[in-house]
Amino acid sequence: MLNEVSSPSIQSSWLLNNLPMTPADADIARRISQTSCFDDLVESLTFARGKRLAALHDLGITTIRDLLHHYPFRYDDFSKVQSIRSASVGARISVFGRIDEVKVKQPRRNLKLIEVSVFDGSAVLYATWFNQPWLSKILIPGAAVFLLGTIEHSFGYKRMTNPLCTVIDGNEEDMEGKTSPNSELLAASILPVYHANAGISTAWIARIAKTALLRVPAVYDPLTPSLRASLGLIPLAGALREIHQPSSLLARSEARRRLAFDEVFYQMLYLKHQRRMSRQNSSPYIHMSDDASLKLITSLLPFSLRPDQKDAVQEILSDMNREQVMDRLLLGDVASGKTIVAAHALAAVHDSGFQAAMMAPTEVLVQQYALKLGPLFDKLGIPWAQLTSSISSQSRKDLLSRLTAGQITVLFGTHALIEPDVVFKNLSLIVIDEQHRFGVDQRATLRKKSPGCDALMMTATPIPRSLALVLYGDLSPTYLTKRHQTSITTTKVLHSRLKGEGYDAIRDALADGHQAYVICPLIAPQSDMSENDDDLRSEEEASLIDLFTNLDCIDDTEAVHAAEREAQYLQYSVFPQHKIGLLTGRMPAYEKRGVMDRFRAGEIDVLVSTTVVEVGVDVPNATVMIIEDADRFGISQLHQLRGRIGRGQWDSKLFLVTRSNNDETRQRLKLLESLSDGFELANADLRMRKEGDVLGSRQHGAATIKLTKILEDADLIAAAHKEANTILDTDPTLSAPEHAFLMHELRQRIPLYHQAEGVQNR
Repeated sequence: MLNEVSSPSIQSSWLLNNLPMTPADADIARRISQTSCFDDLVESLTFARGKRLAALHDLGITTIRDLLHHYPFRYDDFSKVQSIRSASVGARISVFGRIDEVKVKQPRRNLKLIEVSVFDGSAVLYATWFNQPWLSKILIPGAAVFLLGTIEHSFGYKRMTNPLCTVIDGNEEDMEGKTSPNSELLAASILPVYHANAGISTAWIARIAKTALLRVPAVYDPLTPSLRASLGLIPLAGALREIHQPSSLLARSEARRRLAFDEVFYQMLYLKHQRRMSRQNSSPYIHMSDDASLKLITSLLPFSLRPDQKDAVQEILSDMNREQVMDRLLLGDVASGKTIVAAHALAAVHDSGFQAAMMAPTEVLVQQYALKLGPLFDKLGIPWAQLTSSISSQSRKDLLSRLTAGQITVLFGTHALIEPDVVFKNLSLIVIDEQHRFGVDQRATLRKKSPGCDALMMTATPIPRSLALVLYGDLSPTYLTKRHQTSITTTKVLHSRLKGEGYDAIRDALADGHQAYVICPLIAPQSDMSENDDDLRSEEEASLIDLFTNLDCIDDTEAVHAAEREAQYLQYSVFPQHKIGLLTGRMPAYEKRGVMDRFRAGEIDVLVSTTVVEVGVDVPNATVMIIEDADRFGISQLHQLRGRIGRGQWDSKLFLVTRSNNDETRQRLKLLESLSDGFELANADLRMRKEGDVLGSRQHGAATIKLTKILEDADLIAAAHKEANTILDTDPTLSAPEHAFLMHELRQRIPLYHQAEGVQNR
């Protein structure tokens, strides 16, 4: 292992000594030497000095690698610059001129506009931007600008509205007092536009990036020519050049594709390598896959498994029967039957004489396991128990004693399962439901109780396959593609005063003997919450930030609906003849259990709740749901909540109530009206947003995903997944000489790699 490889000179020496080459191979030596320059400090480049250097550091750019991975976020195509005088109205063109005058106007409240006049020697053009006041700081009189937009004509002048704009400052000089980068930019027809700041302009970033490219014109490419040819990828050196200085938009597209592959490939290589390294000293469990309990399940179930469920069971059992540790992710839409698939894996554990743990994020969901799987396991003779933080001390002591003695085969539980005193005799399988609701450390702590055990992660959050591979590249995905077929009609209500239709639907449902939900984003009005309530409400309100978060600009002129107040309002003002129940995360566990038991028994007609019912709650008699302030929830979370109804034989209705006037919000809610399939909904949602909004930094290395387009690059993502597996199958530790550069690149790309590797070395 090479934790000491840090400085550029040591890196270069290490690469030269470890890459496959002969001493006479001068070309490879030259390429390796250039490659080592990636990790030189950025101040070694001309013009990266003084305030520009400080500004680069503020952008997170400290090395040449950082700079070359600071990709342009936009390209302005000025290959067809026209004079303002000759420009035709309606044409989309580029103009180049100097700003003559800048005006900041506010014609009405909540509307600010910037208007500049630009003169190019032939005529004057007025350009206007709405609600972008920061532009007044960079659009200054005398500055040269490129504008790209559609020509309009009004009040006697040609105009552009919200054009793309690149400022060619002209006032900034380099440290030697020479010319600014204007001439270089003006010579280009396609200008890269970078994220910049007050200390450095996009023009200077482009110029410094050009000097960096001159330092590394022929870097060593870790991808073999055969792999590049099979995927249609251009060499690394060309990709870096074309992404920063594109000769054409087509060439830039080819560069993005190559660099996007690299992003995903190294992400997956890291995840898979770390997973394999953590398992290298573990002895895997081999499970029985065709024994008594498994055979009995089919005869005991009141329904037949769908083909996709049968395929999922077969994939999981096949993994469990191998002489290697299983790491599988089971993805299924709401009501797709993930729990019964997991039951087959738990039965295989029993037949094999081992133990299993199934962890869920809420006590409500753990209780659902007991109600749904407990009777089945009783018939199969599988000893089971449930462990939560609310269990009494004596009951906990007795349970843990039986667990350690091997008298309990399946233990359902919440975070309580990861406590140090929870000791298994022979834990061979962990199942983590809604696994994205747990932190990385929490999942790892449970697995450390038996390092060689198999792991089945489950989620009802619809995730397109390509996104799942990026986020969870170390897990093999299995999909359940079908779901319960009862119809659910979804209606968007654009104002709370118009939600009478939802109340009428609840009245009709109650008259027919059914039940309903009303979901609120808060437990209590914000003014009623004390600082000490943060932990109590975190279960629901923290979950508002989910994989597909949607916190739009919200009109806060009215109070956001809170469950406690809403329950009182419905009981006394809307449904006084019926029983209204309340369920929130602030309630003690025994109260939550009591409320859910009464709701399942039909003793509560309308359950007012927060998102504590988001997953796992199964009450087939509930046929109507109203979600207040639906704009406060992520689109995936709304779909999860919708899955609480339509679970019986009756058609159901969902009403999404919002006061938001945000167009994007309304468009997202409209998706829920038109789409019922969770994976179609996730794909549509992903098309509407930027990948960075979804990826964030939720996974190790996810912040390195900058260019990848999750849906468009599905083939690249699948290829990266396959190639990473192929390499690690032949060289699990990446210690072979031909993989020396891959290891080097991995260390530099994934900042957490050194830390994780250090843990392994200890």
